[in-house]
Amino acid sequence: MADFNERVIEEFRANGGKVGGMFEGAPLLLLTTTGARTGRRHTNPAVYLRDGERVLVFASNAGAAHHPAWYHNVLADPRVLVELGEERFAARAVPLEGEERDRLYARQAAIDPAFAAYQEKTDRVIPVIALHPEAERLRAFGDELVRIHAYLRGELAKAREGGPAGDLRTHCLAFCDALAFHHNGEDRVAFPHLERLFPELKEPLDRLRAEHVVIARLAGELREAADPGTLDRVAAELESHFAHEEERLVPVLNALESVPWA
Repeated sequence: MADFNERVIEEFRANGGKVGGMFEGAPLLLLTTTGARTGRRHTNPAVYLRDGERVLVFASNAGAAHHPAWYHNVLADPRVLVELGEERFAARAVPLEGEERDRLYARQAAIDPAFAAYQEKTDRVIPVIALHPEAERLRAFGDELVRIHAYLRGELAKAREGGPAGDLRTHCLAFCDALAFHHNGEDRVAFPHLERLFPELKEPLDRLRAEHVVIARLAGELREAADPGTLDRVAAELESHFAHEEERLVPVLNALESVPWA
């Protein structure tokens, strides 16, 4: 099997992702993982299915009774390298569970009946793994998070500078609108995405969500009465929130710059 894989890998790389034989015409990628016991890199060809921005692979092992070695590798270290055609990118591997796993495996089995046969051959539930090509996008999110915080701090400083009551209210409303847009985006999109990719961030993300509720209540008070006292309370709460968010999230995202793949 190792010799067979090596021939497929060589052919794949020599022909921009195209191979013949049993994989001819199949959507094929190369998945490089880090050995759970050895720490060495291992590359395996795998049939894939696109699902939006992510790519799905299936630990079928041709219906064998045990999972393929690469699946144990991604459980130990989800950082992987994907070669898809002539594209090459680092990704994070996330095993899917429950209804989502069942639905997507069924989709793959409908496209390629061999996968239905693989599942029938074994008592184990064949894992479905989502590969998220996240490094560049998440680093961009980290950089953008710092920029957004700097902007909101600046808008808050303008409001606290004082001036006519009308100017204060205008600044407060503009600040509250920008803050609500930012936090809603985090709650609906960014935080669920990060939590799925980095389960270890669940606790700080839960804290940040709870702080969003407190800050939203204060912002509501500020909308009703744009007075300096309420503004000071918002500023204190927000600065603590921003500092914690930057401390816990930005280092994780920045660490993706050093993905250890040659």
